[in-house]
Amino acid sequence: MIRMSKRPLEGIRVIDSSYVFAGPYATGLLGDLGAEVIKVEGPTRPDFTRGGAFSGLLPDNEMGADPWNRMSSYNLVNRGKKSVVLDLTRPEGREVLVDLIKASDVIVENFTPRVMRGWGLDYPNMKKINPGIIMVSNTGYGRGGPYSAYPAQATTQEATHGLAAVTGYADGDPSKAGQSYVDFLAAWTIASAAMLGLRYRRRFGHGLWADIGMYQLGCYNVSEYVLDNIANGTRGERIGNRHRQYAPQGCYRCAGTDAWCVLSVRDDAEWVALCRVIGQDALAADPRFITEESRRNNHDAIDALISRWTCTVSKIEAMERLQAAGVAAGAVLDGRDLNFDPQLRARGLLEMVDFPQDRKMGPRRPLLGRPWKFSASPLAIKGPAPAYGQHNHEVLREILGYDESRCAALASAGIIVDKPVKPREVPVMGMDKRVEIGRLAYWDPDYKQKLGIA
Repeated sequence: MIRMSKRPLEGIRVIDSSYVFAGPYATGLLGDLGAEVIKVEGPTRPDFTRGGAFSGLLPDNEMGADPWNRMSSYNLVNRGKKSVVLDLTRPEGREVLVDLIKASDVIVENFTPRVMRGWGLDYPNMKKINPGIIMVSNTGYGRGGPYSAYPAQATTQEATHGLAAVTGYADGDPSKAGQSYVDFLAAWTIASAAMLGLRYRRRFGHGLWADIGMYQLGCYNVSEYVLDNIANGTRGERIGNRHRQYAPQGCYRCAGTDAWCVLSVRDDAEWVALCRVIGQDALAADPRFITEESRRNNHDAIDALISRWTCTVSKIEAMERLQAAGVAAGAVLDGRDLNFDPQLRARGLLEMVDFPQDRKMGPRRPLLGRPWKFSASPLAIKGPAPAYGQHNHEVLREILGYDESRCAALASAGIIVDKPVKPREVPVMGMDKRVEIGRLAYWDPDYKQKLGIA
């Protein structure tokens, strides 16, 4: 097998003019693949992951002098990038961005449509600046239709695209599926669109515009409910952890604090195996449970019987014993479990990244890598996320060819800055076990003893 020393996207330059999760995570992955990614933020509009509700946690729960550079969410999705801070509300800032577009291959942005159009940087104008540019726009509802001007975020879109209607318990309200679920669907779509755009340019000699509507991505993930309504006139229902066909299926409390295990029985043979594992062999012949339909009709009774057993064992033991018997089962892993999970460690999903001493992040921190590997190309996180405006002068001097006097004038006028004019509020959580766990290297074999949980 031939192993290449270069990464697939080496030599490609990407402008990341996006915020929060979808665009930054996508461009972070493009950086892992070798692209040079330049993150562009505003002096009064730093990324929401630098502070506020989407910022995650502080390392060791310590603010430091520059908390906007230390937040966990920011450092995860912006790894390996360069940072330029430009005031794009002023013509001088937009002139710099235009020069950067001329020198780049891809631009990713997630402004509402009026913003880029108002700056004269929508795709019809951008391709005049650089005919080879691949523009990837990620908005809530795309660039056409009656909703196109609406601002959006993934947490509200779960309602508008229908997911919340079928997520939750039968006697409960519509529910979110998780933290910014659609953002991550969009992130993978953005990364794919950028690479398809590069392929298109290589074949046809000019760039293109990828117009992504997160609303539509969400609709794809409730497609079976849409088709069921078209074909059968039915409406999806909230059924909690249960399944339309398989029974029993659910999430069951186990021994320990907030410990759970999920399982799913797909046929009669698995039902017999489950009964044997929980020490209730006679249930396999009980008329209430002998068929799939009867088990669905008596699901509450089965749940009580299963819970009586799972409460006596750990979630890992429950999972392993059920799996050994041929029953689909999985422990509900929390953040700590994932840090120490042997499968993820064996796959190298968590990568250790060195941080510069002046960032006071600790010499090394684990960051989440990629869920895929290439057999013939080395992939890894290239380095830590950049400090705010860290590469202003480097990018302007070395990429755009500006002289020092022009850079100094831009800095003096506040067009480029290296500290937020309006820093976002940074949350600080109480010092508890979760923060204490964060102090330890994820491979530390003595972590249980150090935390007193051996």
